[in-house]
Amino acid sequence: MTVYVIADIEITDQDAYAEYQKLVPPIIEKFGGKYLVRGGQIISGESEWGLTRIVMLEFPSAEKAEEYATSDEYAPIAAIRHKSATSRSFMVEGIDSSTDAPLGQ
Repeated sequence: MTVYVIADIEITDQDAYAEYQKLVPPIIEKFGGKYLVRGGQIISGESEWGLTRIVMLEFPSAEKAEEYATSDEYAPIAAIRHKSATSRSFMVEGIDSSTDAPLGQ
């Protein structure tokens, strides 16, 4: 079941975060993930959220997303992100486009 990882990231050290940005894509790809959104202009809807930078990843399953996030390969790269940014994230299941029902239901 496809899942999406959505993060709001406030960069505090641009140089260090740039290093993170160079190193992380191959790790995401290794676990079947891909970027759907990586920064870009945020256009407010009905209310202001105070968002700073949005990143959205797609993974083939919650298990693959968890494997990525807890992998030995990602750990040293995650440490760079933790030192260079503050982030909040969540994971959400996709829908079955043939029925518009949440996957798994």
